[in-house]
Amino acid sequence: MNTQRLMQLALNGVDTLGYRLDQLGVTSKINRHNLAAFLFAEQKHWEGEWDSIQAKVDRRRSQFEHLAHNVESRADTVIGPVRDRFNRFRASQ
Repeated sequence: MNTQRLMQLALNGVDTLGYRLDQLGVTSKINRHNLAAFLFAEQKHWEGEWDSIQAKVDRRRSQFEHLAHNVESRADTVIGPVRDRFNRFRASQ
């Protein structure tokens, strides 16, 4: 079935539901325009949530990279002199 035709069928169903509810006096707020507005608002909401998650992940990644750099530099400070002595010992033989 064609996607456009399927979407039109669904929107007609929403319109019919809104019309029937309006006839019953329940509400007049269900129609394709309000549904589209709701979906667009929710899409923007979820895009914002995704951006927030991405920012948190990027922040944690940056913190981890900073920590890894600190560990590497401290390891070089501790191991460097031992490595230098070993290299000098090996070169003298």
